[in-house]
Amino acid sequence: MDAFVHLVPWIVLIPLIGFLFNGIAGMVSESFRKKKPLIGTIATLAVFIPFLMAVYLFFMMQGDGESASISLFTWIEAGNFTTDIGYRLDQLSLTMTLVVTGVGALIHFYSIGYMADDEGYWKFFAFMNLFIFAMLNLVLADNMLLLFLGWEGVGLCSYLLIGFWYTDMAKSDAAKKAFLYNRVGDFAFLIAMFMIFRTIGSLGFSEILAGLELFTSLDVFMIGLLILIGATGKSAQIPLFVWLPDAMAGPTSVSALIHAATMVTSGVYVIARLSPLYMMSAELMLIVAIIGAFTAIVAATIALTRYDIKAVLAYSTVSQLGFMFLALGTGAYVAAIFHVITHAFFKACLFLGSGSVIHAMHHVEHKLHEEGSNAHFDPQDIRFMGGLKKYLPSTYMTFMIATIAIAGIPPLAGFFSKDEILVMTFNAGMGEYGAIYIGLWAIALITAFMTAFYMFRLTLSTFHGKFRLPEKVKGAENSEKHLHESPFTMTSVLWALAGLSVIGGFIGIPNFVVATFTGTADVNLLSNWLDLTTMDADLILSKQVEWMLLFGSVVIALGGVFVAFMLYGDKEPEAQDRRIAARFGALYQVWNDKYMLDEIYEGGIVRPTVRLSDRVLAVFDMKIIDGFVNMIAYIVRFFGSVIRYFQTGLVQTYAFGMVIGVIIIVSMLLFR
Repeated sequence: MDAFVHLVPWIVLIPLIGFLFNGIAGMVSESFRKKKPLIGTIATLAVFIPFLMAVYLFFMMQGDGESASISLFTWIEAGNFTTDIGYRLDQLSLTMTLVVTGVGALIHFYSIGYMADDEGYWKFFAFMNLFIFAMLNLVLADNMLLLFLGWEGVGLCSYLLIGFWYTDMAKSDAAKKAFLYNRVGDFAFLIAMFMIFRTIGSLGFSEILAGLELFTSLDVFMIGLLILIGATGKSAQIPLFVWLPDAMAGPTSVSALIHAATMVTSGVYVIARLSPLYMMSAELMLIVAIIGAFTAIVAATIALTRYDIKAVLAYSTVSQLGFMFLALGTGAYVAAIFHVITHAFFKACLFLGSGSVIHAMHHVEHKLHEEGSNAHFDPQDIRFMGGLKKYLPSTYMTFMIATIAIAGIPPLAGFFSKDEILVMTFNAGMGEYGAIYIGLWAIALITAFMTAFYMFRLTLSTFHGKFRLPEKVKGAENSEKHLHESPFTMTSVLWALAGLSVIGGFIGIPNFVVATFTGTADVNLLSNWLDLTTMDADLILSKQVEWMLLFGSVVIALGGVFVAFMLYGDKEPEAQDRRIAARFGALYQVWNDKYMLDEIYEGGIVRPTVRLSDRVLAVFDMKIIDGFVNMIAYIVRFFGSVIRYFQTGLVQTYAFGMVIGVIIIVSMLLFR
């Protein structure tokens, strides 16, 4: 393996080269900015080539199974502290690299068509390459400081990409919101790093995992909790998840990249990387599981009430991330990474499919305006859609496949990963804090039902029934003729991701399923692959219980699909939503108001902070800080005004001064 580890730095550097090339050439050359196919091709290759390298390393590692590290140079050396720019290639980091570069390359290719009419085309692809560079530093870093560089890098790039259309203040505000909420979590992460260094004297992962016995139980709990707080920021968990739905303000391909396959899984990766530390504290694990379960159900209930196609997917992402954290909290680290992989496939497909729909609706609005109509509507609002399967067949079929996958219907990918999480949660109910874990399992089961329901609500409302725009918007009577399928650069990616959503789950097929029919009990490819880098809890359930849980999860998912078809089918979504609202009353209003979380943060944190800044900190800044600076200026000005009287410009004055000076010095020497 050591013979091939030299490829790892190139996996990281090639996206950086793509960023620099497109960024610099785009800034200095107007003619280059017009060569959009070239820009998109360069950016896509800057991600696809590292993917091919990662695939090659995957096959090389299959042979010996050993991990390897490479240090490029000493980055920081201060006293006893030394850290390198170094990369760690093992089963976990390579798995994440394959997801980041593989799905990332598909999204880059999709963006060639999706962003074709945007004036900032070159800038967009430069930012996308920079994001991939930062994400690869995060997952391949050999130490926590380099990981933190990537951690902050993806935060910066998310700010640039979410606010890409920064002239729209709403989009600019969404970018700032994402940036600020992530800074809260990052501060906690930084403190955890200080605590680790204080005890271990190093931030290298090998040294940390080898020195866990040096930590007290309180150290383990506090470090794990601080890292968890950092993870709730990046991976959008309670209480820091409210930035992610607003982040849909960015281009749809950004949503697919950041919120399906890369940045939001950072927290899951870090906790999985430090799984031996988390397994040392049952209380810490319980907290992770509780946060995950409640995030999952809170986001799912909000998704039920949304009409913006991307907003539904955004809250779905938050909910699915909740499932991943629930898995982490039950010791199911392989299941968490498994769901990271399958979620990257079907959620990227869903986001890009929504982009295809939005692309078509934007085209309709543009054509109507060309014809002289003043029709205006939100191209992301599903209430103006319906019947699109006839006009967008590839988008519809791939979107439906991904919907079936996320709903947990066998044998698609989401079924296997979600079922494993449910099984491991129930399994945790057999140990310490068992009653609480059984309650979390029940919450996860309800959330699984809701996931199937709201995702089919979205799909049916968008693609089935009749096209509702002509009835709802004046001046859009002839709009149906303008609907068309997206170009090949977009639909080909949708089909690739849909295919992965179908077959991707078989890498983690449960052992008990195969063992029941063949007697072979060690067939879970992903579990065998990640066994050396994660520390999973033992599965103590019998095969009979596992089969019961599997059938139960299938029935729950099918129940959600059935109810969605019964309520929505070919029907208008608003009328059906009013029926649900009437049934659930005030509870539905709470969901619709998003639990008033933004208002709570605004009233409880933002406004008091602003008032404190205005009334106390601003006064301190003006009177004390500015006063001190001004005082120095006044002192300098005073002495300057005194000294200037001696600066006459006359040689006689300076000669006289020199004579007086000589007399004073001689006098001091004579009379000392």
